[in-house]
Amino acid sequence: MKLKQAQRSQVKLRLGLSGASGFGKSYSALLLAYGITNDWRKIAIIDTENNSASLYSHLGDFNVLTLEEPYSPERYIEAIKTCEKASMEVIIIDSITHEWQGKGGCLQLHEQLGGRFQDWAKVSPRHQAFIDAILQSCCHIITTTRRKIDYSLDSDQNGRTKVIKHGTKEITREGFEYELTTNFELINDKHLAVASKDRTGLFMNKPEFVITKGTGKILKDWCNDGVSEQEKLAEIQVQIDQCSTLEGLRHIYSKYPNYQIKIKDSVIQRKAEIENVSSQIITNKQIIQPSKNSENGIDSNK
Repeated sequence: MKLKQAQRSQVKLRLGLSGASGFGKSYSALLLAYGITNDWRKIAIIDTENNSASLYSHLGDFNVLTLEEPYSPERYIEAIKTCEKASMEVIIIDSITHEWQGKGGCLQLHEQLGGRFQDWAKVSPRHQAFIDAILQSCCHIITTTRRKIDYSLDSDQNGRTKVIKHGTKEITREGFEYELTTNFELINDKHLAVASKDRTGLFMNKPEFVITKGTGKILKDWCNDGVSEQEKLAEIQVQIDQCSTLEGLRHIYSKYPNYQIKIKDSVIQRKAEIENVSSQIITNKQIIQPSKNSENGIDSNK
């Protein structure tokens, strides 16, 4: 055991946008993504909203992956991996609601199994694999989530009554927003947003605002204000080089899920070195170990 000073490594952002239909989730997500990467060609949007991403093609040359039903967790995971293999920097999942409530999503999968409480034992691991794919991705990820719609009668400045649409509860499994770096709730059709959860401390308890590419730039600067990826990899490499047991190697590999692809070769090489040393030690013991006759002072060659 060893205590060391806490430090924040450079991280990949996990951002959420939620709101009722028509509140500007897709548009705001694209502006956020551009602020993060400053290159439309490095942005991919996984579109489950009936090709709604094409409505914003005038913004730039971003990439679109159209995802149609069934909206199973595995198909979402496959879409994320496809974007990663294409070397995207920012992945927008628009939206994750279908993975939970859409055709072929988790709620339907649970119903098809019988709808009993114990049937979640088969569905929950599949949903968790989807969440893990988001959290462990090598890309920045922005998710959009629909909110249930409610209406109220409000009066404007002139005293006239009008119907106002509101977003209420997010349509996904409860607790998802706690996995995110920051979660923005779009509160009306004027695209005004507030932070419902914010680990950065930049937006929490601040007045409502309109998301722009500048918002993405602020978040990118925040996540870069830490130990660089190169420095972190160098630190992990030292741990690998100093490790002398296979169990220790397994612990190092599992401790850094976001770096596993990049440290895999080093871990495999160190594993072979440890196994080689162990084999030599066993061989040397066999060579130098005296026979029972020798221990008794009798030379077996005489």
